[in-house]
Amino acid sequence: MASVFTMIINRDLPGHFVWEDDDCVAILSINPIQAGHALVVPRAEIDHWLDVPPELAAHLMVVAQTVGKAQMAAFGPPRIGLIIAGHEVPHTHLHVIPMFDVADLSFANAKASVPPEELAQAAEALRSHLPAAG
Repeated sequence: MASVFTMIINRDLPGHFVWEDDDCVAILSINPIQAGHALVVPRAEIDHWLDVPPELAAHLMVVAQTVGKAQMAAFGPPRIGLIIAGHEVPHTHLHVIPMFDVADLSFANAKASVPPEELAQAAEALRSHLPAAG
């Protein structure tokens, strides 16, 4: 069965895309810790990040940095955090999170739900800064 991320990538489920290329996408988390919390997800369903081929792992990191630079411009945090956890969905994904405090790296602080219009605004803010970030 396809992972929830594959279903989003294939447009079977809705998602707020901020980046797409042949190897990966970046979408906004539906349970963000901070506004603009994005997930960089390879198109290939690879369960554990340790199994990601080195070339793809490097590409995911470059995309995460690009998204992080856009987050800095769009939301003004002093830092951008990066988490690779992997317990919630069996499909590798990098959490790229605007950080105002170290607590912004705790999933306990994730919002249970965010109105779709709020996610759409955050996605547009990120997309508007991506050309300058790359």
